Amino acid sequence: MTVAATPRVATHCPYCALQCGQWVGAGGDVDGRDFPTNRGGLCQKGWTSGSLLAHPERLTAPLVRSDRSAPFGVASWDAALGHVAARVRELQAEHGPDAVAVFGAGGLTNEKAYLLGKFARVALGTSQIDYNGRFCMSSAAAAGNRAFGVDRGLPFPVSDLDDAEVVLLAGANIAETMPPLMGHLTGARLVVVDPRRTPTAERALASGGLHLQPVPGTDLAMALGMLHIAVIDGHLDADYLEERTTGFEEAWRIAAQWWPERAERVCGVPVADMRAAVGLLAGARRRYVLTARGAEQHAHGVDTVSAWINLALALGLPGRPGSGFGTITGQGNGQGGREHGQKSDQLPGYRSISDPAARAHVAGVWGVDPDRLPGPGRSATELLAALGRRGGPKALLVFGSNVLVSAPHAGAVAERLAALDLLVVADVVPGETAMAADVVLPVAQWAEEEGTMTNLEGRVLRRRRAMPPPDGVRTDLEVVSGLASRLGVAGFPSGPREVFDELRAASAGGIADYSGISYERLDAGEALHWPCPEPGHPGTPRLFTERFAHADGRARLVPVDHTPSAELPDADYPLRATTGRVLVHYQSGAQTRRVAELTGVVPESFVEVHPDTATRSGLADGDLAVVVSRRGTAQARVRCVPTLRPDTVFLPFHFGAGQAANRLTNPALDPISRMPEFKVSAVRLEPA
Repeated sequence: MTVAATPRVATHCPYCALQCGQWVGAGGDVDGRDFPTNRGGLCQKGWTSGSLLAHPERLTAPLVRSDRSAPFGVASWDAALGHVAARVRELQAEHGPDAVAVFGAGGLTNEKAYLLGKFARVALGTSQIDYNGRFCMSSAAAAGNRAFGVDRGLPFPVSDLDDAEVVLLAGANIAETMPPLMGHLTGARLVVVDPRRTPTAERALASGGLHLQPVPGTDLAMALGMLHIAVIDGHLDADYLEERTTGFEEAWRIAAQWWPERAERVCGVPVADMRAAVGLLAGARRRYVLTARGAEQHAHGVDTVSAWINLALALGLPGRPGSGFGTITGQGNGQGGREHGQKSDQLPGYRSISDPAARAHVAGVWGVDPDRLPGPGRSATELLAALGRRGGPKALLVFGSNVLVSAPHAGAVAERLAALDLLVVADVVPGETAMAADVVLPVAQWAEEEGTMTNLEGRVLRRRRAMPPPDGVRTDLEVVSGLASRLGVAGFPSGPREVFDELRAASAGGIADYSGISYERLDAGEALHWPCPEPGHPGTPRLFTERFAHADGRARLVPVDHTPSAELPDADYPLRATTGRVLVHYQSGAQTRRVAELTGVVPESFVEVHPDTATRSGLADGDLAVVVSRRGTAQARVRCVPTLRPDTVFLPFHFGAGQAANRLTNPALDPISRMPEFKVSAVRLEPA
């Protein structure tokens, strides 16, 4: 007897920007699917992603309460959306359009990101929209734009890394955060820049590479010292600099002052190690420099990334076959999410909202007067800090983000959310931010919806529906469309194909041009990377092969100098705390902390401490500690790690309430990207 095969759908993992290929069955069972980024493999998060689809804590009905001290009551969709629309109208009538703010996410599909930006500017008329990608890729994006004229995390396919001989990873722990990506680096000698001896750093040492262990917040000084070494040791690619770049002399005037011994005094990395790293890069034929959050989440993150770009340009890497510079996008749609209008200063197609031509084009697609579109709004951290204040928003609509755990200075964020007249959260599970809301709207998960995502290499992918959402659950597109309708504004479709076709028109002619990409082409199996400006265009898997995106076709070396972290240790707070991710958890942990197989591995927060530092603080391995900063405290279990710098402690940021690492972090902002300084906070340790 022949047993019929269970139908399954080809889609992609809901977690990181690798967007690993998955098969998902109608019952939520998950299997790895052969796809260039993961080649059939998945990490623990990917393998267990289906368990959330029928999780007992799944939100399946709108929840509303009139007083946050009262419990939620179940409401119909009509009642919930009607209540939200009425309160929005009341608050805007009293305080103006900017009384209502919108907060999106880098995990939303392209269609959701696009429609959310349109909703804010057209249906609400507010300038107050930003998203959690400001906490992720904003510094890398700003540095890429000013160096290359375009921001695409990897300007080449991931598979290009397969043949790499040397790869420098600055602030990237991909062995834990993106395990399948390590499969593309098996033949490379790695140089890992990280204050911790991470699994990625261990892999570097095993490969015959290097682990450079700087003081947190001093990567820029080290990169300047390495550029100095490249010059004095004769490793510059003079022909490349002459033919394809501008600005070297200006950048060198600063780097010339950073002789290696001076850089060592600041960053703590021996000159011999810096020289060896430069020698490895210079001596290889196929070599890459890649940055991630460790280099970027600083109050000088844009300049730090620019320093690494300067080194890559000096060695002649970007745009050369088999070599390059890239930044590793984190969130699932961290690339597409920053291209189509969720950012406070942006319109679809990666257009500036301050550009009259961009405003005219997008307004034409939307059928509105360009003068009706608001201007730039506040960035994410500044938006959250303004909530409930004089001149700030009185209402916040949150889609796909858990700001009570993920934003810096989480204690202050909690105060600002509590000061709002209306907090609305659309989510799949009752995360910390949802449970602080006035209205909670249950929305569909990745396997229950259609759409597109753009992965870390700029490839546009199809997210496909394997099953319907539970009864009572709507998609984010349906929620946005329904709210717009109740506000009396037409032109907000709820079908993903219809929204994507509108996105294509809005992006046409922009930097991130999707106008030649269609569901039909993607479903036919075409591998399409933006820009793809017309239906017959093959897409652009590799940027910069002939010219960079600036008008003159040249890349820019930008003069940058080291500045200390916004907060330095002192007698009361003698240690530097840095934060990051662990293998089995993702972002705020709202999803992964509900998966038994994952939380069983890491059930609570921990703090990595050098044994000598623990002893001086009256602590031992396994003790419960209180980590104290100028902004708050977090409890964590002590893990003594002999390879950690004695002046540094590390906490994962996946936990909420009293274990939230972001109760400690500094909201000091990069002046260009408005990225908060997640990676350096002055702290002390105390026994709990």
